[in-house]
Amino acid sequence: VDPPGGQTPPHTRARVRDLKPRRLGSGPVDGFASEPKQGKPGRARPGTTVQFGPLPLEERGGGAMFYKTQFNGYSVKFSPYNEGRIAVATAQNFGIIGNGRQYVLDVTPQGLREVAAFDTVDGLYDCTWCEGNENVLASASGDGSVKVWDIAAPNQMNPIRSFEEHGHEVYCVNWNLVNRDCFLSASWDDTIKLWNLQSPGSLRTFAEHRYCCYAVAWCPTNGETFASASGDCTLKLWDIRQPASTLTIRAHEFEVLSCDWNKYEDFTLVTGSVDKTMRVWDIRQPSVPVRIMPGHNYAVRKVICSPHAGNLVASCSYDMTVCFWDIKAPGEPLVQRWAHHTEFAVGLDLSVLQEGMWASTGWDELVYVWHQSQDPRS
Repeated sequence: VDPPGGQTPPHTRARVRDLKPRRLGSGPVDGFASEPKQGKPGRARPGTTVQFGPLPLEERGGGAMFYKTQFNGYSVKFSPYNEGRIAVATAQNFGIIGNGRQYVLDVTPQGLREVAAFDTVDGLYDCTWCEGNENVLASASGDGSVKVWDIAAPNQMNPIRSFEEHGHEVYCVNWNLVNRDCFLSASWDDTIKLWNLQSPGSLRTFAEHRYCCYAVAWCPTNGETFASASGDCTLKLWDIRQPASTLTIRAHEFEVLSCDWNKYEDFTLVTGSVDKTMRVWDIRQPSVPVRIMPGHNYAVRKVICSPHAGNLVASCSYDMTVCFWDIKAPGEPLVQRWAHHTEFAVGLDLSVLQEGMWASTGWDELVYVWHQSQDPRS
C-alpha cells in the first residue's frame, strides 16, 4: 500500500499490515477497511488515563487553541453561523475498527470548550453544517449511514435522522450553499446520494464513478451543480437536473482524494491526489490543468479554496503538514507550511466568518484553531 513515489511511513505500515484489504487503493490508508465487526463495538482499552478536552495552559502555550479528542480526528468544519464554533468528526483506532464521536466545540478565552458530543457505533469520517439551521449537522459514518444531529435537541432524540442506503463507508458529506435544504454524501460503494431532511430516503443516486467516491463539493454560486472526486482518478461535474454527469476530467494518474470550487471563479476547481500534487482546473478548458503544484511528501488529503480570496488555497496531507498556497503567484506558489500535527493531517477548514482563522485535525487526536499569522502551537 505504498503511495507512488515514496514509501509508506513505518508507523502506517505497522497499523495496516494485518488488515485484509476490501479494495486495494493507491494511497497509504484510503481503500482499506476492517473485517466485519463481531459483537459489541470496540472500546477504549481499560485502565487508560489519557486526558481529553482542552490541554492545560502549561502544555499549550499562551493563546493557543488545542483540544484533545478521545478518538483520531478525521474532519473539522467551522459553523457558517457562529464565529468560533467548529464540528469535529472522529474515529477510534484510526478509522479501521471501533466507535466514532461527533464533537461540537466553541472557542472561548479558556480554550476550546465542548458544547456537544454524540457517540456512534462506527467511526465518523466527515461532517457538514446545515446551511439552513445553525444547530443541525450531518456526519459520514463507516457503517454506510449518514447521521443528522440537532445540538439544541435533548440528547435522547439524537440522531434526529439516520439515512442508511449506502453499501459501504460514507466518506464525505457536503451541504448545499445555495439551495440550503439539501446535501450530498459520497461513499466507498462508488456512489453519491442527494438528500433532504424532509424525505425518508435519498432523492437521487449518482452512480458513474468506477471506484470509491472520496469527495463531493457543491458549486458556491449554482445550487444545481456539484463536483466529485474518486479513486478512479477522475473529477466529475454534475447538474442534478441532467440524467448524467456533464464533464469528466482525468484529473490525476492516481486516486483523487479531494476537490473544491474556487469561491470567486465558478469555472475553477482544485484537486488533491495520492500522487502528492494539487492541480488547478479551468472547466472551460479541461484538457490540461492550469497549474500543477507539488510540495507535499505524501498524499494530499484535503484541499480548501479560501472563502476570502480567489487566489488562496489550503491543503493538508499524510505528510502531517498543513500548507497555504497562492495559485496565481508567478513563481513558487507555497506561501506557508505548518507542521504542528504528529500524525496524518486529514481534516482542515477555513472560517467564512473570520478571515484568516484556520482549523485542523489529525490522527494525533488533536484539534487546532489558529490565525494564519500565528504558529498553531505557540
